[in-house]
Amino acid sequence: MVVGADGPVSLHDVFAGRRMLLVYHFMWNKGAPHPKQCEGCTHSQTAMNAAVCAYLAERDVQYAVFSRGPWTEIVAYRDFMGWTPPWYSTADSGDVMGTRDGGDLRCYLRVGDQVFQTYETKWRGIEAMLPTLQLLDFTPYGRQESWEDSPAGWPQDRAGSWWRRDGRPIAQWTRTNAAVK
Repeated sequence: MVVGADGPVSLHDVFAGRRMLLVYHFMWNKGAPHPKQCEGCTHSQTAMNAAVCAYLAERDVQYAVFSRGPWTEIVAYRDFMGWTPPWYSTADSGDVMGTRDGGDLRCYLRVGDQVFQTYETKWRGIEAMLPTLQLLDFTPYGRQESWEDSPAGWPQDRAGSWWRRDGRPIAQWTRTNAAVK
């Protein structure tokens, strides 16, 4: 069981009648304010808007976000960010729905009453959800991260160091102009 907007639901019900389910596991810092939530997970979810979910639904895929955070905290963050995909808390689900602390992507298939996990990836494997990175890869300087094999003098920083500005994940700046003190 996971907890969503309508209370506890089974994994089967998260499919919302579709055959396939794509679940992103959002890393959660329990009790932390919005600016202290995961910048990488925030980055990935910013691209998962209603239109993307509609295209997935057209192919019989339900998209959802799971998090180990308490329902009241994660729904407050989802609403603050203006995200529309369904979110669910796995805080009381035990190890069945557990992952690392987040950042994982899992795919499930529903066949009748049975549910099968068909795929799981993490870290660089979720880059398909980060079109910003894919677009940067086309530019002359690329992502400008230290792991890239770039000529001397080209700008480079630690991977992901640019996902946060003035104490907030970058995407939060589209929701507020208040710097973290």
